[in-house]
Amino acid sequence: MSVDQLKVAMLSVHSCPVGKLGTRDTGGMSVCIRELACELGRLGHVVDIYTRAHDPEDLQVYELCDNARLIHLTAGANEEMEKLALYSHLPDFAANVEEFSKQHDLRYDLVFSHYWLSGVAGLSLQERWRVPHITMFHTLGAVKNAVKAEAHLMEADDEPELRVRTERSLVQKCHQIIASTQQEREAITRYYCAAPEKISVIPCGVNLEQFRTLDKAQARQHLGLDHDRIVLCVGRIDPLKGVDKLIKALPYIRDTGLRLIVIGGGEDSRDGVDQLRRLALTLDVNDSVAFVGPVKHDQLIYYYNAADVCVVPSYYESFGLVALESLACGTPVVATDVGNHRSVIRQGETGYVVKDNAPRRLAEKIALLLAEQGSKTRSAASVRASVSGFSWSNTAEAFVRECQPILGKHSMRLP
Repeated sequence: MSVDQLKVAMLSVHSCPVGKLGTRDTGGMSVCIRELACELGRLGHVVDIYTRAHDPEDLQVYELCDNARLIHLTAGANEEMEKLALYSHLPDFAANVEEFSKQHDLRYDLVFSHYWLSGVAGLSLQERWRVPHITMFHTLGAVKNAVKAEAHLMEADDEPELRVRTERSLVQKCHQIIASTQQEREAITRYYCAAPEKISVIPCGVNLEQFRTLDKAQARQHLGLDHDRIVLCVGRIDPLKGVDKLIKALPYIRDTGLRLIVIGGGEDSRDGVDQLRRLALTLDVNDSVAFVGPVKHDQLIYYYNAADVCVVPSYYESFGLVALESLACGTPVVATDVGNHRSVIRQGETGYVVKDNAPRRLAEKIALLLAEQGSKTRSAASVRASVSGFSWSNTAEAFVRECQPILGKHSMRLP
């Protein structure tokens, strides 16, 4: 079955795709949803992203780009809410999506839900509309709990049993699952007994127009940075991100001109940032660490280009967009062996993938890259060229190809 124009209802209940990146519930998933929707729109498909109204100042409808828009609908109070508290409001959210579609005479070919909360609403809509439902988990509750237990992250709360149980149910009831890595596909099969043929692997992409190489000196001047060596870390302030391990690595590097810049965290992450500040003070590296808070996505290009090395010390990543963005800007990466890092980073050429985030191990590879700065074998252009195949257009085209057999099978089942 060929698809000339898809009409897709995307669901992102708990996280607004245009929210402030680096805060508690806004990260790589939001980037993925927004970029994929816009790329599908450029290909001529129509995408409506439904999310929960969370700020009284938000408009109900935002035009994101050609053929793609964001729609805020009521589900509980019009304010920020804890994710678990949203569960009881999911029936209302699904009903409001259906009501909005009726009022505006909208018909969709499929539902594409993101994260387990959206998946619950997606199950309701697949029954109401009698259309295929594709889901993408982005992170898995069972895997996060396993990682926390193995790493002895006592400060990190376990994912609730409700989430694990719901993800298991979603795996069985939805029509197709999109995983961003082969590792995620294997985890869904292992923890939730999914049929392997029900899971398609489609890597995420990077906006190669937005993330590009700039002059390092000019990028630093733009940010007001004048340090000799800059190490960058981008992401939410969360124990699973392993930022504490990176701070513990600094004393081993022994570079007095080094500056670690940590991007991420907002008002909801103040306690986590305070803990990291105390750690830096205890290790006597507090003068070498700057916490700049959340940064707008279109400003990250300056930080990536200003940095000598970007480090992703996470215990767990579903994919690893930060590594892709950094490499697209020509900056090498040191990252743990999680997500898609091993496929994205060329070992010894564009950075290093380390087996875990042990501070000494991180420090060794960071110091190696810093010592190799200016090497003729690693230009910013060559680093960027290594990820040229990870475009959002490739991701969108792969998604459309996956939809064709799903829509064909579903149409054959309808009376």
